Amino acid sequence: MPDQPHLVVFGPGYSAGRVAALLAARGWRVSGVRRAARERAIAIDDEPGIAAALATATHILSSVPPDRDGDPVLARYASAIAAAPAGWSGYLSSTGVYGDTNGAWVDESAPVRVGEGRGGRRAAAERAWSALRPDMRVFRLPGIYGPGRSALDRVAAGAAHRVDKPDHVFSRIHVDDIAAAVVASLTRGRAGAYNIADDRPAHGNDVVAFAAALLRLPMPPMLPDESSLSPMARSFWAESRRVASGRARRLLGWQPRYPDYRAGLRALSAITSPASTSTDPSAAVADQR
Repeated sequence: MPDQPHLVVFGPGYSAGRVAALLAARGWRVSGVRRAARERAIAIDDEPGIAAALATATHILSSVPPDRDGDPVLARYASAIAAAPAGWSGYLSSTGVYGDTNGAWVDESAPVRVGEGRGGRRAAAERAWSALRPDMRVFRLPGIYGPGRSALDRVAAGAAHRVDKPDHVFSRIHVDDIAAAVVASLTRGRAGAYNIADDRPAHGNDVVAFAAALLRLPMPPMLPDESSLSPMARSFWAESRRVASGRARRLLGWQPRYPDYRAGLRALSAITSPASTSTDPSAAVADQR
């Protein structure tokens, strides 16, 4: 296939791996870059291998989150990424860049964080990628769920909880809808930021309750606050916002297959089993994209 497109994806994990699999099924060449070499994957410290992959890349995607020292991919490979012949690049970011809005709606025109903290580091990474490559699409993602990572899995594993915070609300997105949005951007839209979220921001307690009802299992316990939760889960409950995704719908022609958590969980309930559950109570809001 002489004109075969070639995607180089840094961090082909839960979400970016979905994109890679979708494009590989369409005949694309996909080079994944991981922490350690695996079958059909390059180790992050294999500089010759990564340089060779980038030299023939038509598309570049990163889902690697920044650490306290900045973006680890750009720290090592910024020059090679900037020089790559790709005509499209993408970065899976987080709606955490907007911070806490007390439940108010945000779109891409809203200010983003600066300084330290996960949201500030994410925003800095967005700016660095966009300055490096003018073809950069930034996908800001809210709470991610899908097979093996949903309220259904946590309820079935006995790891779910509710929190007594009546005014809390948050947006979500099914992992397959993330992949669909990224793929839509390959042929439509322009460089810039896109919120990718479903139509129904909701309280986390409502999602857990619906999952328990679908599984016909007892309602998980109500906690008085989030203080006993993991740091990742506490960060989820510390912020409340509704995320608007009209820009992606207008410019990319994207519509979520699962427009709300009810549709997504109903579809997942057909494939969820106790053997496939995750025991991490914060898996649905993990910062790794």
